[in-house]
Amino acid sequence: MPSSTTPLPSVTDRTPLILDGGMGRELHRMGAPFRQPEWSALSLMERPDLVQQAHENFLKAGAHVITANSYAIVPFHIGEERFAARGEELARLSSHLGRQAIAAQAQDGKPSLLAGSLPPTGGSYRPDLFTPQKAEAVLTPLIRGLAPSADLWLAETQSSIAELQTAHRLVQQNTGDARPFWGSFTLDDSDPAALIHQHAPVRLRSGELLEKAVEAALQLTLEALLFNCSDPRIMETALHTARKVLKTHGGSTTLKLGVYANGFAHNHHDGEGEGANESITPLDGTLTPQRYGDFAQHWLAAGADIIGGCCGIGPEHVAALAARFS
Repeated sequence: MPSSTTPLPSVTDRTPLILDGGMGRELHRMGAPFRQPEWSALSLMERPDLVQQAHENFLKAGAHVITANSYAIVPFHIGEERFAARGEELARLSSHLGRQAIAAQAQDGKPSLLAGSLPPTGGSYRPDLFTPQKAEAVLTPLIRGLAPSADLWLAETQSSIAELQTAHRLVQQNTGDARPFWGSFTLDDSDPAALIHQHAPVRLRSGELLEKAVEAALQLTLEALLFNCSDPRIMETALHTARKVLKTHGGSTTLKLGVYANGFAHNHHDGEGEGANESITPLDGTLTPQRYGDFAQHWLAAGADIIGGCCGIGPEHVAALAARFS
């Protein structure tokens, strides 16, 4: 079991912490069992060896932190009956495979850590489907399954402040340990103005202003606040917004900031119709490792301490980040 005080690799102005990329798309690229609605959970159930291999691919590319493949272990993806029967077991398997991948790559001496993924409980981009009661029923078995192996907690693709607050509360209730807790919001990137104007307001997919979300993160005393599964073009503005809020607190906070954007060709999902979970969204073929690295360079300059990738960002992108920031 990892120590509750596992130290994070150091971060400097020139060397950000490097996260892995999108597990689902990497499994799909590898030819692993893959379909909706199970998404990346299907490989976990049918070919766990390929899940470990995908983790190793990202570690070999230079990731310092990999994320357990627990994102799709929710009733939304695997169904209520299968979740009730196997949810905790699959979460434990996902974290075990991540730990095995780290052990297999440990000979190079890299400070690799495993993040336990706590996903949105009603589906990605769907704050309207969130309730604290449902979240507790879904996240509690995931937390129990991930706890033996995770070095840190990562509540990711959170569409509202309440989602993040609930995930944080449940980790404290179920573990009470001092492992780092990272929260990551997905941002509303449907407004073109937010993608091209650095002074445009940035909102969560719930409609809440990012400034309020940063304040909420500070109240929770998170180790890190990240922005993920959103268009790369909105991330720099989000970082500037977050840094402005942090400045108002002077030197009283050590909150780290991070980005892991997606590679979708578009991010305009209708909350009442097609969601991010209901089809295999086309990827932006122009988002090469070089171009993604150029975005990352701006994120670093805007104050990102942690940089990685979400859906569609593969080991080749992570390798480019590692090479650029080494």
